Amino acid sequence: MREDAEVLTVDEAGHLLRVSTKTLLTLARDGVLPGEKVGRAWRFVRSDLLNHLRGEGRRSAAAS
Repeated sequence: MREDAEVLTVDEAGHLLRVSTKTLLTLARDGVLPGEKVGRAWRFVRSDLLNHLRGEGRRSAAAS
């Protein structure tokens, strides 16, 4: 698997973004951050999170 397509747990995604897991989960549940719930656990794609921070996710959604 490519590093930019790496699937992260809540703890790993929080560490990457330097936010608490509580903040991360709130943003994911509200649809602010890209993530998927798999069973009881949330998973995040590293490249999706980084693209979101760069504003790339918002621009492509606005263009739709």
